[in-house]
Amino acid sequence: MILVSHRGNINGFNDDENNPILLNSIVDLGFQVEIDVWYLKNKLFLGHDSPKYEVDLKYIQNSNFWCHAKSLDSLEFMLENNVHCFWHQNDDYTLTSRGFIWTFPNKPVCKKSVIVCHSLEETKKYSKMNIAGVCSDFVELIR
Repeated sequence: MILVSHRGNINGFNDDENNPILLNSIVDLGFQVEIDVWYLKNKLFLGHDSPKYEVDLKYIQNSNFWCHAKSLDSLEFMLENNVHCFWHQNDDYTLTSRGFIWTFPNKPVCKKSVIVCHSLEETKKYSKMNIAGVCSDFVELIR
């Protein structure tokens, strides 16, 4: 079971989401991390609602990152540069560049699914299923 930290959260919501310092510490704990990536004016940034932290290509090529493209330009750039990425808005499912099925909360799952969980209860429920993984703010609490 792959445990994916949602934007660097592992024990509930944290105001420091997508902060590279936090993300590095979460990877050091052995988790993978979903991050929000923006590609603007030939620069890369992390941030959920807007570009906040500037990073470089090598940083987002970390094999422990699941990069959520925040624009078409971001998705194209990451695909051209061998970054594990995906794009979605309100889709029930989307395919990541490594062939996982990124699954919207509370949708049916299969063994290739990595489902986004909004609560500790959902995280516990799905972590017991025969799926590829869960993405949650609570991954440390189920490890």
